Amino acid sequence: MAASVFAQAPAWAAGSTLPRIESKGGKHALIVDGEPYLMLGAQANNSSNYPDMLDAVWPVLEAMHANTLEIPVAWEQVEPVEGKFDFTYLQALLDAARAHDKRVVLLWFGTWKNTSPSYTPAWVKLDNKRFPRMKAPDGSDHYVLTPLSQSTLDADRRAFVKVMEFLRDHDQQNTVIMVQPENETGSYRVPRDYSAAADKLFAQKIPAVLAKKTGKSGTWEQAFGKQAPRAFQTWHVAHFVNEVAKAGRAVKDLPMYVNASLAGPSNVPDPTGVASGGPQWDVLDIWKAAAPDIDFAGPDIYDRDSANIVAYLDKYNRADNALMVPEIGNAKEFARFFWPTIGKGGIGFAPFGMDATGFYNYPLGARALDEETMGAFALPYATLEPIMRDWAKIAFTRPIWGAAKPDDGAARETVMGKWKISADWGQWQFGEKDWTWLPSEPPEWADEPVGGLAVAQLSDTEYLVMGDHVRVRFSPANGETNGVVLSVEEGTFEDGKWVTSRVWNGDQTDYGINLIDRPQVLKVTTGFYSSK
Repeated sequence: MAASVFAQAPAWAAGSTLPRIESKGGKHALIVDGEPYLMLGAQANNSSNYPDMLDAVWPVLEAMHANTLEIPVAWEQVEPVEGKFDFTYLQALLDAARAHDKRVVLLWFGTWKNTSPSYTPAWVKLDNKRFPRMKAPDGSDHYVLTPLSQSTLDADRRAFVKVMEFLRDHDQQNTVIMVQPENETGSYRVPRDYSAAADKLFAQKIPAVLAKKTGKSGTWEQAFGKQAPRAFQTWHVAHFVNEVAKAGRAVKDLPMYVNASLAGPSNVPDPTGVASGGPQWDVLDIWKAAAPDIDFAGPDIYDRDSANIVAYLDKYNRADNALMVPEIGNAKEFARFFWPTIGKGGIGFAPFGMDATGFYNYPLGARALDEETMGAFALPYATLEPIMRDWAKIAFTRPIWGAAKPDDGAARETVMGKWKISADWGQWQFGEKDWTWLPSEPPEWADEPVGGLAVAQLSDTEYLVMGDHVRVRFSPANGETNGVVLSVEEGTFEDGKWVTSRVWNGDQTDYGINLIDRPQVLKVTTGFYSSK
């Protein structure tokens, strides 16, 4: 078996430098094998983390042109008996990923998984004295393990360190490129622990490092008012997760991130109606202060409102926080948001539930992974697959932009350099919507939630354009009448250099640049002719 796997091993399997997150000038890059890497990800279902299930995972990744699998490793499966560790599954995962030429983002389901301790071992679940749950205001037990418990932290950290030791010793190829310690942390309905010990801490002044980061002072209530319970919980959850991550990184220093179960994008949520303590957009500064060993926080997106989704992307796209979408619904309509994610400099994107085990989380995601649904994600992934490192390098150093068709179908535009770039939706490749002399029916996708684009400015005159179900137009930003599109080249990058396969002209450019239903990468060259 080992010889067979080695024979099929990808080129990178011979060894590589440690992956890392690199930030410069407000931009971020995921560095893998020493170069920027765009994660074309897919997250498996929660219970696909067993050797017998992996064969149902890889065909889906292949079909959607994904290069990275996000998949859990659960505390209960690696330490079913306290102090006795089993990494059979983890070794099987590493072997299979290498055989299928895929990288892995490992999701540690420990003290928190969707806020619940459901993935902790039975010996943790059943010992409420040693591993106490939070207390509700009436003194009853809440379902969430308290982040204030040193014994819970010690046990979780010890198990996580064992996982990282296994990766250090058995994954020198860095098949695993990132790790997510815990999953959707926080607590619903009860915003903080109300135990006597927690009440005593809550009455104290906020930590000095938090006061410095936020400019606030005094007790938790004095500093955060009505949001004080949630701020308190956030600090302690973030500190707990950071202690786990810090210990793991001391063993193998892989990038580590956290994911957020989202609340509303434009309001500060009610403390009892949100995953209190998790890395919500409005408490990221608390997370940054409490968890310096966490590289970034990412939004798990299941909201179907297009304006909300774009707002989420903007909230998490910060100079001190790399943008990545670690989870998004796998329904067809979510695929279009790949384009603004990478157009805002996102380092990765991953729809959830991408395997053939037969589980579908509708209404959060798709009713089923049929051909049409898979194709919606496969199209943008297939576009980027051959050039994902080229795009990652460009996005780290050059101006970029992206947009998805909004729910109201309104056009989108931006200015890059001396040119205005606009995106319109629901048009055929030929002709104009307002033609009356040649009637036509709208294309079948005109009213569907599909369409998006990403653009990079390569130089003062050159632009890289990609997308699907979109009409793109270039026009002089200041209304000049002597601006022209000199050429539209379809091609790819080979060894970092642009190689043209054909030049679009005539019908292919007279009605804008129309990218519809196939992977195509274009280089647009612009210019201004002399008016004298």
